[in-house]
Order: sequence, then C-alpha cells, then structure tokens
Amino acid sequence: MAFTYIAFYKPFDVLSQFTKEIETHKTLADHLDIATDIYPVGRLDRDSEGLLLLTNDKRLNHKLLDPKYKHPRTYWVQVDGDITEEAIQSLESGPTIKVGKSKYKTQRCEASIIESPDLPDRIPPIRVRKSIPTSWASITLTEGKNRQVRKMFATVGFPVLRLIRNSIQSLELSNLQPGEHRIVTKFDILNREI
Repeated sequence: MAFTYIAFYKPFDVLSQFTKEIETHKTLADHLDIATDIYPVGRLDRDSEGLLLLTNDKRLNHKLLDPKYKHPRTYWVQVDGDITEEAIQSLESGPTIKVGKSKYKTQRCEASIIESPDLPDRIPPIRVRKSIPTSWASITLTEGKNRQVRKMFATVGFPVLRLIRNSIQSLELSNLQPGEHRIVTKFDILNREI
C-alpha cells in the first residue's frame, strides 16, 4: 500500500475533521479533496491554526499520538500582555491545569519569549485593546491534553489570543498559507525512517 503524507495549514475556525457537526461549520473538506482513507493525525481546536498532518499510515499515526513516544510539537502563542521570564519558567516547569474534572500536572517543556513571527493575518483578526500590549512565546510539548496550551498560559496569567502550531516532530509549517497543503514524506516528519 502506498502511503500519503500531507502537511496542511489549518485556518482559524475550521474543524480538524471532514464532516460538519452543524451546517455552518467549516471543515477540512472545504479545503482538501483527498482519498477517503486519509485522516488527520491528532487535531487542532477550531480556534487554533497551523500545521495539521494527514496520512493513511496507521503505524505513523500511532507513533505520533501514543504519549510514550513523546514526539515534540511546537506552538507559537500570542498572549494578552507582555509575557515575563517568570511565566516562561513556570510553563517550563509544568503548571497544573484542569483536565476534565481533575487537576493535572503538565510535563516539563521548552518555552521562550519570541519576536512576532512572520505570519499571515488571521481572519477574523484577534481583538486588540489599546491599553494592553500583546506578546509572543514559543512552547514545545511532548504531550497533548485537551486545550493544554491555552490552559497552561492562562494558569501563568497570560490568556491566549492566537495559537499556531508551527511544527510536528521534524515537519514545519514553513511557507504554507492558511488553507494550503503540500505533500511530504515520512522522512520530512521524523528526520529518519521507521
């Protein structure tokens, strides 16, 4: 069987699935016309954007989703306010967030303050308040709880305004624009064959 690997820039307000839950939803089917055996590896929330990998390689899908393999995912995060080094240190040490009805101590991660990345404008744009600046951070996780990045940043006092996944393992968003995709290889994703 020939495997297909697709890197897709999921736009804001698009579900990471091919079927609509309600008529007004936008889905991957609005942007991709691909074989029916190709599915997203993981997901990005409707209000998040960026790199989404799609494939029919079930072995790779398992390897990227199973927490024991700890594959890295990097996100660029625009937050309300000027994020501090103290907040970055708290993120890296693993803040406690709520997952379902329980508290969960997130794993250690890598985080840093970054300059505003060169990104296409979000449609619709984020809300801007004259009296409160915004700033950017990068965070690399090896786990993926529901809305984890947003919860982590909120816990350290910096609500998320915009969230973009920039990379999965070795695969990067590069110069893709929202709604665009490119065919990639397994080597592009893992930087090695499995």
